[in-house]
Parts: sequence; structure tokens; C-alpha cells
Amino acid sequence: MTYDVYMHFPVIAIMTLFVGAFLVTLVGKRQAARNAIAGAAVLVSLTLLALLIKPVMVDGEIIMYWMGNWEPVEGYAIGIAIEVDALSLFFGLLITIAVACSAFYSFQYIKQDDARGSFFTLYLMLSGGVLGIVLSGDLFNIYVMLEVMTFAAVGLTAFRTWNPNAREAAFKYLVVGSIGSTCALLGTALVYAQCHTLNLAQISAILPGELNPTTVLAFALLFTGFGCKSFMFPFHPIAADAHGAAPSSVSVLISGVFTKTGVYGIIRVCYFLFRSMGLSSVQIMLVVIGCISMFVCVTMALNQHDFKRLLAFHSISQIGYILTSLGLCTGLGIAGGLYHAINHTLFKGLLFLTAGSVLYATGTTYLENLGGLAKKMPKTTALFLIGAFSISGIPPFNGFYSKWIIYQATFEKAAETGSIGYALVTVVCVVTSVLTLASFIKVGHSVFFGQLRPELAEAKDPPLGMRIPMWILGGLCVFTGLFPNVMLDYIIIPATGAVFNAVPYIDTAMGEGYAAAHLASTSPFVTPNYTLLGGWDPLAWLVLFVVVLAAVFLCSLAGRSNRDVNCAPDSKHAVFFGGEEAQYSHISGGDLFWGFKHTMRRYLGFVSGAHTGVTNDYVLWGVTATAVIIAYCFAFML
Repeated sequence: MTYDVYMHFPVIAIMTLFVGAFLVTLVGKRQAARNAIAGAAVLVSLTLLALLIKPVMVDGEIIMYWMGNWEPVEGYAIGIAIEVDALSLFFGLLITIAVACSAFYSFQYIKQDDARGSFFTLYLMLSGGVLGIVLSGDLFNIYVMLEVMTFAAVGLTAFRTWNPNAREAAFKYLVVGSIGSTCALLGTALVYAQCHTLNLAQISAILPGELNPTTVLAFALLFTGFGCKSFMFPFHPIAADAHGAAPSSVSVLISGVFTKTGVYGIIRVCYFLFRSMGLSSVQIMLVVIGCISMFVCVTMALNQHDFKRLLAFHSISQIGYILTSLGLCTGLGIAGGLYHAINHTLFKGLLFLTAGSVLYATGTTYLENLGGLAKKMPKTTALFLIGAFSISGIPPFNGFYSKWIIYQATFEKAAETGSIGYALVTVVCVVTSVLTLASFIKVGHSVFFGQLRPELAEAKDPPLGMRIPMWILGGLCVFTGLFPNVMLDYIIIPATGAVFNAVPYIDTAMGEGYAAAHLASTSPFVTPNYTLLGGWDPLAWLVLFVVVLAAVFLCSLAGRSNRDVNCAPDSKHAVFFGGEEAQYSHISGGDLFWGFKHTMRRYLGFVSGAHTGVTNDYVLWGVTATAVIIAYCFAFML
């Protein structure tokens, strides 16, 4: 296949989704036609991007497409560009995989809802907006797509109008999200004032090498804008409300897709446009924000009673891993962050779909009203366990390997810098993983195990059409864990190289030699060493995992008793109980994590009290965070 053929694939992939949204609206309530159009749109988009793996990831080419054939004139880019390198394609692939699985799941899942045609119109608009962001080579076009994505997501959050929390969640999403949108627009305007162009490649080449107040302010605003879209701390509370109210298939997009646009934007801003990651102050800022997001949100997850809200906080916690790893500014750190980004999309998408299946079968995701579903929903239970083991970093599932790379990257950064701070980052990462496992023990105990509640006697696994997308995501969780070298060689390492090397991207857009002639300052990065880590033997870890499971199973058999256990939850710490009412619990739910709760009671009480649910409070958090980031950048970047 020639370059002239596949250079059109990215723009066709984007436009197919937008055209699909238009056609879905035309067919209205005709379900078969609507599903056929939506399914065809997402599959075509996924297929077109998959066909680019060979030329972009393997052969190292960069796809350049000028909309309307408006190529640069007299050395300035005046048209909108679609430019795809290994980094763009990496995010494009994980987006289209999640979109396709979620779309096919939705065909059956939303049958109980009204206005199903409107659902797929918004769904495809959201998908097209997200894909447009990561494939666009124009800064303002990224902002436009960001707004398309945001308003579609707000509409989908409010889609289930029978849910009393839906409109409130959508309003919070819109108001707090507008802080990020405003920052992104202002940052774009300041960059244009400096460079007189909106093309990413040309901005990177001619942006002043010595930072001045204008460029620092532009950097801070763009960083905050994309950080808000990734739901980094302290913009995270709106994610929990959105996930709790939106259909589960939409939660897959908000968690696994929407947040990745923020991550992608942060990479482009820090590593590419401003090339600021050579500054230790920027590295520290990104690592600190990542660690806070990671730890605060995993502890908030332990505080939840709703399955989907719990998953929402875990989603932001896992984004914290990615931001922390990106902040290390090492080849190993970038590889770990990108690997965890795709793993997060897979296992979090799977977990949200299992939560949707529980809601579909029982009508609730409230932990106290569930229990014993493994007897009625064994297939869903197995898929939940795959997702839970993956997100908790249990070998041989995918979360283990990406987290292991992140652990090693933080430890090596500590050794390289001689800083105890980076050693503490390693500790935070490991502790967060332990708390993640504890949280999913709570969910498993509350939802799937224990005694079946009488009112759930009619529950059953969802239809085949909903299970197939879950099995695909579950299979990918296992595959990307068992065969990490395949992922590294063909996906992760090419994307990591694209993060560090801006010259090919610039020269492809502006012409050979443009970067050398115009690059305001050389890249502060050394070509990373991609010898990642050894000692990874999937078979050995699989054997170990089976041995540990067997030991746990034998211990549980030895401890079984036929007598009823009636342990009332500890009222002082009842907010953390495992789920079932005492008469349905095989162990005391209130005492499940009593020691941890008691030791951390002051911190947990403070954090729980701070999350008031009031929109004004969350707006204040966002405005304060914006001011702090701007002040920090002016203090340490100039």
C-alpha cells in the first residue's frame, strides 16, 4: 500500500464518526438501521487506524494531510493539518478500541432507555471529537474538538433523565469543565500571539527557546486546561458524579477515552510544544500532582457505596500513575506511563461494563443492596475478577507489568538524582496498588460473593451481545499482560520515541530541514535507553499466581462454618463497610478494613468532608488550582 493511499486514512477515520452521527439522526427510531450505522462507523474507524500500525509504528513514517490542500505558504502553515506520528496513533488506537467495544455493548444495554437515536448521535460525536484531538496537528483545531467532545459528554451524562442525579452531574461537569476549556483557549491565544501560527510542528520549532512571562503563562494555562480534562487532582470530583449518572458504556468513554485526551495534551504541551520537561521544576510539578491524584482518589474509592462511583475514583487514581510516570522524563518512565495508559483503558473499560451488567440485571449498583451474584452471574463474575486483578497489578494480568515498569522507573530516578523524594514516590505507587486491591476485595465481597439476597433471585448474566465486548476487553487484559514484549516492540517503544524526538514531526509538516533551521532550542532530552527490565517470565508468574490462589482457596475452605454470622457493622466506621447487611455477611463488613480506617481516621474524615458535592466548592478548587499552577510556573520556570 502506498503512502498516497493511507495518508487519507486518519481524516476518513474522524469523518466517518461525524458522518455516522448525522446519519443516525436521520434514521431516527429505526433500531436496526441505527445500530448498523453506528457499528459500521466505529469498525471502519478502528480498521483504518489499525492499518497504520505497519507504516507508522514499524516503519517509522509520519502521516501528513492538509485539509483542503492548504499547505504551508512562504514558510508558514495557514491550513488545518492532520498529522499522525507513533504517539498520535498510539492514543488513536486505544480510543477506537474502547469506542468499538462500548458501542456494541450499548446496542443491548440502552434498550430500556428512551431517545436511543439521540444517544448514538452524541456517542459518535464524542468519539469523533476525541479522535480529532489526538490526530490533529493544529492547536486551535484541538480546542474545537475538545469542545465538541465536552458538550457531547455533558449530554450523555444527562442522558438518563429518570436518574435524579443526572442533570446535577451534567451541570457540574459543564461548569467545572469550562475552567479547563477557558484555560486551553487563553493558552492557545497567547501561543498564537507569540508564534503567529497554530500548527503544532511550527509552534514547536519557533517558540522562543528562552522562556518569557508570556510563554510561561501560556504553558501554565494549557497545562491546566488539559489537566482538567484528564480529571487530575483537584478537578477529580466531577468525574465521580459523571460516572455515577451516565450509562456504563458512556463511563467507558469518559474513563478510558476522555481522560486520555488530557494526558495526550499534557505530553504535547510539556514534551513537544514548550520542551519544558528538561526543567526539574516541571518534572516535580507533574510527579507531585500525579502522586496526590493517585493516593487521594484511591482512599476516596474505599469510601464509596456505589459500584460506579468507586470505579470513578479508581479511574483518577490510575491516571495519577500515568502522570507520575510521565513526570520522570526518562525513557523507562514514558514507556511505563504509555503502557499503563492503554492498560487503564482496557481494564477500566471492562470494569465499567461489568458494573453496567450488574445494573442491567439488578437495577442497582448500590453495594448494600447487592451480594452473592456469582451464583447467578458467573460469567460476569469471571470478567470482573479479570478486571480487578488487572487494575490491582496482580500477575500475569496487564496492570502488573506496566506498574512494575513505573516502580522501576521511579526507583531508578531516585538513584539517578540521589533524591529521597523519588524513593517516596515509589512507596506511594506501591501503597496505592495495595489499597486498590483492598478496594476490589470490598467490591467482590459486596457484589459477587457472600449469600445471595432474596430479591436478586431472578438476576442473570447479560445477553451475549453485551458479553462479547466484555470478553474482548478481558482477553486483551490477559494478552497485554502475558506478551508485554509484543506491546513494547510494536506499540510502546515507537510511541515513546515519538515523545522524545520532535524533529521528524516538524520536518514532515514544514519540509525537510525546517527543524534544524528554525528550532529555537535543542531538545533537552538524551535518547532514552529502551532496555527496560528483565526477570519477566510470564510462565513463572502464572505458576506463582496459581499457587497463591490455591493457598487462599484452601484457607477459605478450612475456615468455613455453617453457623450464621451476625456481626453488626461498626457504627463509628460504617462508611467503610464491605457491602452486605450483617445477616448476609460471612465476615463482619464493618471490620473488613477496620485497622486501616482507625489509623487513618483523621485523614479520611478530612478528605470525606472536603468532598461536599457542592458545585461552588469544586469551582473554587479549580480556580485555586489554576492560580497555584500559574504562580508555581512563574516562580520556578523563569
